[in-house]
Amino acid sequence: MPSDRQTTLNFARGVVRARSLAESCFVRCVLFACFCLSFGLVSTGCTKQRDATITPDACSLVSKVEVESVQQIPVKDAKSSERLDGTFRISQCLYTAAEFSKSVNLALIQRDPNQHGARSPKDFWKEKFEPYENEEPRTNTHNENEEGPAPKKIVGLGDEAYWVANRFGGILYVLKGDALISVGIGGTDGEETKLDKSKILAQKALQRL
Repeated sequence: MPSDRQTTLNFARGVVRARSLAESCFVRCVLFACFCLSFGLVSTGCTKQRDATITPDACSLVSKVEVESVQQIPVKDAKSSERLDGTFRISQCLYTAAEFSKSVNLALIQRDPNQHGARSPKDFWKEKFEPYENEEPRTNTHNENEEGPAPKKIVGLGDEAYWVANRFGGILYVLKGDALISVGIGGTDGEETKLDKSKILAQKALQRL
């Protein structure tokens, strides 16, 4: 039979080993918790970075209040829509005015993020507007068999800008970097007034693009 002294020593050694094991487990738990916390912070940072690169929708570029200020009429709603056509991401915003004919349409066209190597808005711009770079605008004689007036180059807006007249007034197209925006304004204003209003809204959109 072991002596009382030996029993006491064995008990003391057991307590030391148990305490050492407990401390070791506690340290491992603390380290694991620190690792989880660090990983969570890194993941959150990555998520925020990804969110920061989310492409804006057209309605975020111009507010309802800004449209109301330009059109001088209340805007009831700003409805956003988006589609991917395999080449471009097209985001549109319809600002519905209290008098529907005075509504405004804003579109934002960018490269389709799911189609690497696809045609860019710059490529589309070159195809659509480069032929008119040095062409003088033609006057529309209202002959249905005649093409409409050539796009009118607008200076001092974005990288490049063109006004394309039609029987409703016209549409303003603006290229900025690798994005293209278009502004169409309804109402009974003359073409020059609609162009001026479109330029105001386009400038506001460019500031947020």
